[in-house]
Amino acid sequence: MRYIGILFLFLISLTNTLAQNNAVADKEAYVKVITERAAKIVTVLGIDDKAKAEKVANVIRDQYSNLNDIYAARDLNVKALKEKYKENKAERDTALAKENRAVEASLAKLHKKYLKNLSAHLTEKQVEQVKDGMTYGVVPLTYRAYQEQILTLTEDQKKQILTWLIEAREKAMDAESSDKKHAWFGKYKGRINNYLSAAGYDLKKEGEEWQKRIKAAKGN
Repeated sequence: MRYIGILFLFLISLTNTLAQNNAVADKEAYVKVITERAAKIVTVLGIDDKAKAEKVANVIRDQYSNLNDIYAARDLNVKALKEKYKENKAERDTALAKENRAVEASLAKLHKKYLKNLSAHLTEKQVEQVKDGMTYGVVPLTYRAYQEQILTLTEDQKKQILTWLIEAREKAMDAESSDKKHAWFGKYKGRINNYLSAAGYDLKKEGEEWQKRIKAAKGN
């Protein structure tokens, strides 16, 4: 009986050790990923000073890490709140809404600090490049696509489209995953499409004509 008890304690200890080792390995793998991601963004900035480039890469890496910490803490809190209020939907919803507001406040504070840190080392243009790097270059790609699709856009309409895309990028920068980043752009693209439709554009027809132009260009 004593042997069984000792074996049981040993198995518990072994399980805890393995779990801790896995957690450390996961953390190290994540740090490696975000370090490489940050370095890739920095390569397009044209920074000749190696020490400066490393500082900027560290700022970007730390931003990814800090965002991850916020969302990891949120997930734990949400899980605890759902368990605590599992018998009371109203209180659960209120608690979850409060948690979401707290997360949004933390993200806003971190976002502001991050841009300040970037601006301490980079020009305004380079900061824009970092933002695009963190959001897969969706802003310039989408802005160009709208102009190529609808050749008769006015300057005011172009300005409004770009304003909304930039606003979407600010949100997407802080999103927790690729899907969530693209979701922000999807939301704002819906707003842009509604705006253009209200201005009298037939987006389906404009899209069809655009595809014809693309095919014609490939044929030449």
